[in-house]
Amino acid sequence: MSDFSLSALPAVKPGSRFVFSGLQGAADALLLARYLEQHRAAVPMLAVVCANAVDAQRLAEELRWFAPQARVKLLPDWETLPYDNFSPHQDLISERLATLHDLQNGACDILLVPASTALQRVAPPSFLAAYTFFFKKGEKLDEAALKAQFTLAGYEHVSAVMRPGEYSVRGGLIDLFPMGSPLPYRLDLFGDEIETIRSFDPDTQRSLYPVNEVRLLPGREFPMDEASRTAFRGRWREVFEGDPTRSPIYKDIGNGVPSAGIEYYLPLFFEETATLFDYLPGATHLAFVGDIEGAVRRFWADTTQRYNFMRHDRERPLLQPSALYLDEEAFFVAAKPHARLVLRAEPGDAPLSLPLPNVAVNRRAEDPLVNLESFLMRSNCRVMICAESAGRRETLAQTLAASGLHPEGVADFADLMSGDAKFVLGVAPLYQGFILGDERVALITETELYAQTMRRAGRRKQELATAVDSMVRDLAELKIGDPVVHSEHGIGRYQGLVSIDMGNGEEEFLHLDYDKGSKLYVPVHQLHVISRYSGADPETAPLHSLGSGQWEKAKRKAAQQIRDTAAELLNLYARRALRQGFAFPLTPEDYATFAESFGFEETPDQAAAIAAVIADMTSGKPMDRLVCGDVGFGKTEVALRAAFVAVMGGKQVAILAPTTLLAEQHYQTLVDRFADWPVRIAEISRFKNKKEIDTAIEAINAGTIDIVIGTHKLLSPDVKFDRLGLVIIDEEHRFGVRQKEALKTLRAEVDVLTLTATPIPRTLGMALEGLRDFSVIVTAPQKRLAIKTFLRREEDGVLREAILRELKRGGQVYFLHNEVETIENKRAKLEELIPEARVVVAHGQMHERELERVMRDFVAQRANILLCTTIIETGIDVPTANTILIHRADKFGLAQLHQLRGRVGRSHHQAYAYLLVHDVDGLTKQAQRRLEAIQQMEELGAGFYLAMHDLEIRGAGEVLGDKQSGEITEIGFQLYTDMLNQAVKSLKAGKEPDLMAPLAATTEINLGTPALLPQDYCGDVQERLSLYKRLANCESSETIDNIQEELIDRFGKLPPQAQSLIETHRLRIAAAPLGIRKIDTGANAVTLQFIPNPPVDAIKIIDLVQKNRQIKLAGQDRLRIENIPAEFAALTQTIRHAMRQLA
Repeated sequence: MSDFSLSALPAVKPGSRFVFSGLQGAADALLLARYLEQHRAAVPMLAVVCANAVDAQRLAEELRWFAPQARVKLLPDWETLPYDNFSPHQDLISERLATLHDLQNGACDILLVPASTALQRVAPPSFLAAYTFFFKKGEKLDEAALKAQFTLAGYEHVSAVMRPGEYSVRGGLIDLFPMGSPLPYRLDLFGDEIETIRSFDPDTQRSLYPVNEVRLLPGREFPMDEASRTAFRGRWREVFEGDPTRSPIYKDIGNGVPSAGIEYYLPLFFEETATLFDYLPGATHLAFVGDIEGAVRRFWADTTQRYNFMRHDRERPLLQPSALYLDEEAFFVAAKPHARLVLRAEPGDAPLSLPLPNVAVNRRAEDPLVNLESFLMRSNCRVMICAESAGRRETLAQTLAASGLHPEGVADFADLMSGDAKFVLGVAPLYQGFILGDERVALITETELYAQTMRRAGRRKQELATAVDSMVRDLAELKIGDPVVHSEHGIGRYQGLVSIDMGNGEEEFLHLDYDKGSKLYVPVHQLHVISRYSGADPETAPLHSLGSGQWEKAKRKAAQQIRDTAAELLNLYARRALRQGFAFPLTPEDYATFAESFGFEETPDQAAAIAAVIADMTSGKPMDRLVCGDVGFGKTEVALRAAFVAVMGGKQVAILAPTTLLAEQHYQTLVDRFADWPVRIAEISRFKNKKEIDTAIEAINAGTIDIVIGTHKLLSPDVKFDRLGLVIIDEEHRFGVRQKEALKTLRAEVDVLTLTATPIPRTLGMALEGLRDFSVIVTAPQKRLAIKTFLRREEDGVLREAILRELKRGGQVYFLHNEVETIENKRAKLEELIPEARVVVAHGQMHERELERVMRDFVAQRANILLCTTIIETGIDVPTANTILIHRADKFGLAQLHQLRGRVGRSHHQAYAYLLVHDVDGLTKQAQRRLEAIQQMEELGAGFYLAMHDLEIRGAGEVLGDKQSGEITEIGFQLYTDMLNQAVKSLKAGKEPDLMAPLAATTEINLGTPALLPQDYCGDVQERLSLYKRLANCESSETIDNIQEELIDRFGKLPPQAQSLIETHRLRIAAAPLGIRKIDTGANAVTLQFIPNPPVDAIKIIDLVQKNRQIKLAGQDRLRIENIPAEFAALTQTIRHAMRQLA
């Protein structure tokens, strides 16, 4: 036996190698933590090279548990394959640069790096030093030099800063998003001095908190300044034969554009590249975890193979592998001067830890925990059971208690080591357990107990909530040539913003083209009469001709139809409003405790949805709320909070899921979250046998079960709830007609919460009309990247490349093949094409138990390709599966493609979706538009927009029945819903709706000065259009104040024209309820013109004229204010004062 142990490890001398063997499970992480702690004086840093990226991530999490004080950093992989022709995600580059900078500046204690990343040749440390800048508060800046600095650092100049590596300059404000920083910053200059630096939210562009200094790392891992690009082209000509101008990459670099995949030409930017070893302090100790020799050899072989396969493309010549990576020999030569710790799991002659005996739960045995009990009896160790989460801890405690085992609680590793309890239970992020022989401690994880691996949740960033209305009505995405609806003149095509001088200086107008060449110019402060046209295909939208009466006719016909629809809807609404609901009591302390156990920060959208649901439930009116949120954006948490409120209020909760798999997943989540609470949960689905189901139904009927999750089996007549209070429906559109009828009857009795990722248009329409309460979640959790989507012809090369890209980074793949009869042939073909893959098959015709086994295998990563039908469409959550291939994608609807694509990208890795078709050019027009739409909707949270787009593509046919679809096509969906809304409002108030009257009373306002956002203040046309439209949609002074604050915050002090625009809208809001149709400012007077029979008391008008000498009646419908002040603020004040006296 050796004379050392984990509590007294030998120091390894520089240049020598020491093998530590017998490191079972997480013992390798413990050894690294102990080694650093015991030899801190001699070890400035520990660099840990792992055989793969999964181990690097695992060790990072385990080390933070064993050594909470250590600064643990990860240098991530690019997550692309060698010689790929697309670039790594900006966030990964950002993290890599931050880690390299920390290494250079001694801000790291333990570095974790996958072997393939350790082989990479990287930019020399001198590059980071030369291209990293600091900005401090109070520092002097020269704007020209500053722009040069940004260009030098490789930052991109944009109009609004959204992601790392971007900057923008507007007057005295500079926005920049440094690489390696979680947030962008705004520098406010006073003259040439930095007056303040504040971080801001990239989504809303609003300021957050002040800082004193900002670090600006380079925008890429290579320089893009003139000199470097010239050097790049010179080296290209030296290295590659032939005409360089044939290569797009060579030409792009000449034009200052980094091509996709330029990272694989990195050495051409530098005189000499560096390796990871150049960034490590001299006395750094290295640790090798796993089969590093094998990993290096395999990586080198794969890279050489890819090089030989791809090197013949003349337009894209490749650098030799040795120019990009260290080979095996060079790597070990560079490592040799360092002290090297080799960590092995094999026992060797002096094992540092021992494997655990079999402690697995045997569910079939009379005592399922017999293995664990016998270990506890025989062993002289203190034993800790490591749970994945607090919820799992409680479940495990119950399981243990059922066998008469009662462990004590333990908080963390230090707590465990300092205590003396024989048997403890706690939360620890360990993937696999081990026995620490000499210290007599055994750590047992769920992997040993249940033979399944762990999954982890990462933190999520707070972002700003999104108003549904503005998402739909905002014109930000409007493109030249798109059809729009003017509520008084009909459908025309948008041709951009134009400036026209109407005598008071330049004003901005929206230019619309109508039929027969007629044009209409709409002042920007009247954009509330404009809406986006969505009804039929935008290409074939019916254009109206101005002044022809066509539009009046179309509107009149729609109006009759709308009135009937409104009456029908209202009837339904009234029946619901008359019913008494149950007002759930809420105990704030209990609720807060439950909310805290959510492992993430709520996004604001999520917080808003939760608040709305709780307000509904505690109100005493029956709830019928739809929560629409993209796949994986946290709708489940909204449902959990609602379930908590219902159960604590003494009611039962039924959760309906469309598939068995989803029901199973919800069940696991619920058990986890309610672990600390006295709540009984049951599941009714195909995964349970008849006896289990019968027992559950008896308990439900008797009222002893609080929450039940199930498929449509829950709607069967023998389930009679004792005290049902809340029904939660997941993806309602997946249920059949019979089930929907059953749900209708349930709706009449209890609170209903519906969750969906792509609302059925009917639901969406109703929600927008305010007849069903609606919450939308469109802010993505932090670190979620948009899914890269490709449309490809299905061929072997494409399949192999796509699947290997995922498998090589340790991920898993969904292959969607929606034909059960040919699915086995497809499996054989895949196994032949990719022999290194482990393929399993799942489809709806399989036996339940078999299906359950396959899915569990896939979740536990025992298989890495799931060949399946659309059975995976909803709910199954496998964070490590980040590539999906969809066979015959042209056969699916848009909503379905969106749902399927949402199966991937559920962690912070870049996800890929491949839409495979037989022939890209031979697609039908409809299929082409669907596939184009899904590719454009890469942005996260697109589900809602997608539903809108789906409405457009399918011609809104089914939305409100065939009768109405004609009207929607004629007048556009937006105006249709506005008119429907108006009709509902009128009928509610007991009035007959007059739908031919202009919907939005437009007040024409001329204050004698230009009212616009000048181009030198806000340069982006799209941005201006969006802001104009948002201002026009404002209905209160508060919302205008908010936009004004945002303008000042984003673009600086308001110029006079912008001030005038803001005041125009304030007056518009004040004038509307008084029936003022025009405010016109002349040389010395302002005229207010009223509509016929204005809603103003005649006495008040007489009173106003008698009390104010400068106000006179000017004809039947006008008031004139004379002797007006010349100063703008005083003028608007005078007008407002007069209107206030009439209100």
